[in-house]
Amino acid sequence: MQDNTVSVDRSQSPARLRFAPRFNVAPSFVDRHLTEQRGAKTAIRTARETVSYAALAERVNRCGNVLLGQGLAPGDRLLMIVKDCAEFFYLFWGSIKAGIVPVPLNTLLRSADYAYMMEDSGAAGVVYSPEFATEAEPALAGRRFRLSLRTEGGAGTLKELLARAANTLDAAPARAEDDCFWLYSSGSTGRPKGAVHLHRDMVVSSQYYGVETLGVAADDVCFSAAKLFFAYGLGNGMTFPLWVGATSVLLEGRPNPQSTFEVIEKFKPTLYFGVPTLYAAQLQAMETARPDLSSVRWCVSAGEALPANIFNRWKERTGLTILDGIGSTEALHIFISNTAKQLRPGTSGRVVPGYRARIVDEHGKDVRNGESGQLMIAGDSTAKYYWNNPERTARTMVDGWLDTGDTYYRDRDGFYVYCGRSDDMLKVGGIWCSPFEIEAKLIEHPKVLEAAVVGKVDRDELVKPAAFVVLKNPADAGDALVGELQELCRAGLAPYKYPRWVTVVPELPKTATGKIQRYKLRA
Repeated sequence: MQDNTVSVDRSQSPARLRFAPRFNVAPSFVDRHLTEQRGAKTAIRTARETVSYAALAERVNRCGNVLLGQGLAPGDRLLMIVKDCAEFFYLFWGSIKAGIVPVPLNTLLRSADYAYMMEDSGAAGVVYSPEFATEAEPALAGRRFRLSLRTEGGAGTLKELLARAANTLDAAPARAEDDCFWLYSSGSTGRPKGAVHLHRDMVVSSQYYGVETLGVAADDVCFSAAKLFFAYGLGNGMTFPLWVGATSVLLEGRPNPQSTFEVIEKFKPTLYFGVPTLYAAQLQAMETARPDLSSVRWCVSAGEALPANIFNRWKERTGLTILDGIGSTEALHIFISNTAKQLRPGTSGRVVPGYRARIVDEHGKDVRNGESGQLMIAGDSTAKYYWNNPERTARTMVDGWLDTGDTYYRDRDGFYVYCGRSDDMLKVGGIWCSPFEIEAKLIEHPKVLEAAVVGKVDRDELVKPAAFVVLKNPADAGDALVGELQELCRAGLAPYKYPRWVTVVPELPKTATGKIQRYKLRA
């Protein structure tokens, strides 16, 4: 086999993947399309520009040269606080081709979050979109990086440097099992964890879920409302279309019913990827709006469990089927999914080809169908380890199995049904958040003595944070204080983390050792 190539033996199911001994993944997703005569085809569409596969390959090379020319070296980490735009592609693949490790970060976070990840990662460089300067630049203050760039906005920005960089670049030597990129995942203590992914991982998820499960093909147009920094969005909006030579449509701003409907009507995607919270909001908007969704072949959902009610209402309103599944940052993408041929609303579906699943009890023994337990996953796209966190690595990545932290049961037909988290973590809008982080923010208010946060189901059967607070003076309770606490969280945390409900209670239920009994608050 030639260097940097992968062969796909489709005579087997799942297909057998064979990687060249020397394998940098960037050429397989970018340069390959030139040799396959796809250079003139559209790779990326945004409201501002259209980028062909030939232009993408050239700009990836230019970007890799910019990063090396600015002092980064193979093995260095590059933090990306970048919106969904063509520059995200250039940075991500240019880094990998140059041997640099890209680390896309959640663009909804605050300065304190970025400061922690800058420190934790030991990154040598940071690139950020100007839209996020308010949060990124305070985190950068006082820290020395070999490279610190805005993507655009004048002299010395990435866009300006790209125009002057060389347009050829040899792929840095690597193996399929070498570290390639990171994605940060929230932890139960509120501290993010850097999940380290390998060069092979994007090939595995793109082939086994993208091609063999969802059926993504070269004539598809993919639009993901879930952002590229999110493992789910990274596959939907970038790796799946690039793997097969399809087109990716990007929305730079935050997704909402109006913006997503506008993108669908303008760019005519054939595959639309959302999350349950957004589907619920879109359904509400469609009580008055009548968007044209006729181009869409399949809708996909992940990030949090899709209630059967939303599935049924969406089908009734639009005529379209939502294929729900479960994935994780650590597994890179979806590993259990409904499909066009095997579909059961209210479940996460069946195991994706190329993956294995177990449901185990507290002793690690497999349970019978219908019994709930801890969901364990194995597959070749799972992260190798958590950066700088050997204890968490040992607890989560056990003998080749990934402990998802989710409680599930498997029905008699092999469909997996979500029963909730095995810890206190919440998934809000498809993104993990820690109750501890919200509680810490609530008790910053001078009138709050204690706080506890749990998940509560809203009218659309989606989980949102609900706060219970003990006040220093019970007489301070009232709507005004509730508003103050919600605004405190909105201002100090990522916006999706604020508590939708705030209840004042005289005391919090606790164990004899003082641990909050959240299960009592959920009741």
